[in-house]
Amino acid sequence: MAETPRGKRGEEINVTRPCNMPTRPLRPDSLCFTGSRKECGEVTVFDYDVLVIGSGPGGQKAAIAAAKLGRRVAIVDKREMIGGVSINTGTIPSKTLREAVLYLTGMSQRELYGSSYRVKDDITVGDLSARTRHVISREIDVIRNQLSRNHVTLLTGLASFIDPHTVSVRAAGDIEDRRVQAERIIIATGTRPARPDTVDFDGRTVVDSDQILALERLPRSMVVVGAGVIGIEYASMFAALGTKVTVVERRDRMLDFCDVEIVEALKYQLRDLAVTFRFRESVVSVERHNGGTLTLLESGKKLPADTVMYSAGRQGLTDILNLPAAGLSADNRGRIKVGSDFRTEVEHIYAVGDVIGFPALAATSMEQGRLAAYAACGENVNAMRAELMPIGIYTIPEISYVGRTEDELTELAIPFEVGIARYRELARGAILGDSYGMLKLLVSPEDRSLLGVHVFGTGATELIHIGQTVMGCNGTIDYLVDSVFNYPTLAESYKVAALDAMNKMRAVARFSG
Repeated sequence: MAETPRGKRGEEINVTRPCNMPTRPLRPDSLCFTGSRKECGEVTVFDYDVLVIGSGPGGQKAAIAAAKLGRRVAIVDKREMIGGVSINTGTIPSKTLREAVLYLTGMSQRELYGSSYRVKDDITVGDLSARTRHVISREIDVIRNQLSRNHVTLLTGLASFIDPHTVSVRAAGDIEDRRVQAERIIIATGTRPARPDTVDFDGRTVVDSDQILALERLPRSMVVVGAGVIGIEYASMFAALGTKVTVVERRDRMLDFCDVEIVEALKYQLRDLAVTFRFRESVVSVERHNGGTLTLLESGKKLPADTVMYSAGRQGLTDILNLPAAGLSADNRGRIKVGSDFRTEVEHIYAVGDVIGFPALAATSMEQGRLAAYAACGENVNAMRAELMPIGIYTIPEISYVGRTEDELTELAIPFEVGIARYRELARGAILGDSYGMLKLLVSPEDRSLLGVHVFGTGATELIHIGQTVMGCNGTIDYLVDSVFNYPTLAESYKVAALDAMNKMRAVARFSG
């Protein structure tokens, strides 16, 4: 079904115009209706220049970027999922929940006012969800407004390929599909929580990472299966609320891509919140009982709890796309393979975001969407520099890093020096009541460039961008040593850590010079 042309204010207009789009030379005497695919002379005219499937961070930025370049753009998603998983069940609600937990529990103030300090004694799910609903509603409004003012058409429904250029869109309750044809297509469908077939999820006592936001009450005890980013984030939040949390992980450590020292600092803080870790353990089964759940481990351990949350990875949302009709395929985790410009094995189809795999972060998905749109529109773009992508983990306390870890540099035989600043040495750290935070710089002794920056504690995900910028500009720690930072601030930690690294390198130079 053809899209009805609309004016700037959204009113329907009936027009017939020459096929004179600047991106495709057409015969001047040929005429066709905008909004349908027809053969005009030797050129095919599509409904849209760019069709984006999925309105999450990657899809949204791709659609807007293509629209800014003057292309006719449409974006497809379900009515109840505008903004994608990120807005509705993932990034935004989980981070909003974290802020609500920090405020209501008084966690960030306890070092100043005592371990028993709380803003509210009896915290309920309603207290936590009120803030979440408000933020989600606001963010959805922002996205709709951005799409509207950039003249991006929003098509409501589920998308499925008919052929490499044609997609059917079916909205809930519709009898017939709507067919849309586009010259370029960008897939940004995101992921859903992976669910083991052996586990019976009921949304109340056994939940995945999406369902946990809909719990009717706060559990007194919880088993978290999986010590990845999502699992540890929720483990720390519920532990801060007073839930007795046990984390089960089949590997021998959590967050194994992070700096070991930073992870150990986080583990110490979580244990202080009464979190129990069961590493090198696998779950055999989860039994539901009237009084809660019983998790059985391969080692024979039995873990009773009110609730079990599975965080066992994510599955790409590609099963309903009918990828073979477009000449595409996905791996066993539903992920689509792409090249450096996010082009798939089909030349005019691109894929971005969680559906292409690691790092599967909202921030990187946004940039992937922008770059894919530029590539689809024939614009020259610089490839993403993987070493400059910051990683943010919103645990309590939070972690963020950019660049290499100590283990990676050691394995690659790259020499480095370490500079450390601890929040307890900063006036701002004392003001905030954060004595455990730290910033670590990994510095090349050869040219004093930054090889990696790792932050743990209050404001970590904000602070990291100073180091990211210095690395992106090929700067050295000389810049940090010579800079004047506002006082008192946490940003001052960069100067303290840079001086620490500089002094260590001078000590080595005295012996080798």
